Amino acid sequence: MRIVVVGAGKVGFSLCRRLVQENHDVSLIEASEERARHVSNRLDCRVINDGGNNIRVLEDADISRADALVCVTNSDELNMIICGLAASRYPRLIKIARVRNSEYARFRRAERRDRAAKPSAQAGQGTQVGQATQAGQATQAGQGTPEAPDRPGVLGIDHFIHPDVEAARWVLSAVGRGAVGDVLAFPETPYELGSVAIAAGSPLDGLSLADYRKVYTGESLVTLVERGGGAFLPSGATVLAAGDRIHIFTRGEEIEELFKLAGRGGPALRRIGIVGGSQIGALVAEGLLYPERQEEDLTEPFNIPVRGKGIFSFFKMLHPKNQYRVIIIEQDYDLCKELSARFPEALVLNEEIADESFVAEERISDLDLIITATGHQELNIIAAVYLKSRGVGRAIALASGTGYGIIARQLGVNVVVPTEQVVVDSILSRLGGAAVRGVHRIGDGGIGIYEIEVAPAAPAAEKPVTEFHLSSGGLVMLANRGGDSFIPRGDYVFKVQDRVIIIAKHGSEKEIEKFFAVNL
Repeated sequence: MRIVVVGAGKVGFSLCRRLVQENHDVSLIEASEERARHVSNRLDCRVINDGGNNIRVLEDADISRADALVCVTNSDELNMIICGLAASRYPRLIKIARVRNSEYARFRRAERRDRAAKPSAQAGQGTQVGQATQAGQATQAGQGTPEAPDRPGVLGIDHFIHPDVEAARWVLSAVGRGAVGDVLAFPETPYELGSVAIAAGSPLDGLSLADYRKVYTGESLVTLVERGGGAFLPSGATVLAAGDRIHIFTRGEEIEELFKLAGRGGPALRRIGIVGGSQIGALVAEGLLYPERQEEDLTEPFNIPVRGKGIFSFFKMLHPKNQYRVIIIEQDYDLCKELSARFPEALVLNEEIADESFVAEERISDLDLIITATGHQELNIIAAVYLKSRGVGRAIALASGTGYGIIARQLGVNVVVPTEQVVVDSILSRLGGAAVRGVHRIGDGGIGIYEIEVAPAAPAAEKPVTEFHLSSGGLVMLANRGGDSFIPRGDYVFKVQDRVIIIAKHGSEKEIEKFFAVNL
């Protein structure tokens, strides 16, 4: 694909790096000379040092031939304006904007409802850009197929990406499974991918995967093993060892049992502390205290794939209301007043988490779980490690880069939410067209998980799974057919409209694209 990215901050740089690694044609626009030079020296992509809110600059980046525009500057308004400029001349271009202000998305949703009440006379005609590109048909903006009938209303933006909502979902998913390891949920299936480090002396310590079924007979797959700074796809001859971080694919209700086999179980969570009362912390508190509330006004306009209708619907099924005693720790006094009014059931403390006397006086060490969700990843990691050393049972910390995540886990943090990676994954999931349902990176970023729908034009259609071979190794973890999900066996045959989840090493994208006729 040809992709124009505007903004070379942490997310923009990580996104461009992933796109370049996957052999996409990338042009980056960055107003800061220092950032532009930094990217130019490190990535093999075209870099333009200029502002993106200028149609001339966009055309210098070859937007007329691009498949997608992704705006990830630090300004919501600038991201939306740039998308609007592009939409005015190139309406077929996929346009993605990162925004943090939920009011923009609510406005979009209201407009979409109004337009839905007045169906377009062109309904049923045209071809979406993503559908054309997924079949290998490069569609130039403004040329080829008729204009799509249901383009987005707010400045022509196809997808809003809300980083705080994405991060909050990860946190709540981990809490729902006991907060002893990372959990990646897959929409519209009961399966999840749990990641946990093996404790010394646990049933999995020293176990050969050839004997795995003797220890656990449920439906599950050990899909990846991280060891000694590297990661590999295991075989039956692999012997697990203490300190290995394993990724197990199974039904969601079985994740906690498998975590216990790894020696990482613990008592039920009751008292939960949240450090940081900004939007992520508030969303997490909302999910813990009021899982029955449907957040459609926030999630639906951002195209966030969740089970059920709202961000917290799956959490409600796991835990009834008021199960948790929630403490919010925030050093901004005015924000504390807002949080107290919004969450009367929570204890809101206007304190600084680094104050040792405060930790002792308020019995913070008695918490079952601490969630550090400030805007500073170093503080999040240090606070999580410090509070665990004072007796807090488990810790979840927000961090931006995968490097910080590795360090945090080595220091004893149970779950690390990689906020930067979460946003990049969300963007990539929306670049792949209709047949690509999701793209994720796990481990050190060298392993990818791809959610794909088998299209009629895909060579995979009517082929047995035994014909799926990747030169660097890969595995079909799950198939979903007609709403029924299952781990495929050797006699499984790919059918049109099957949704499959694949795990593979970085560098396998072209082979997957060829087999499934998609753009990753």
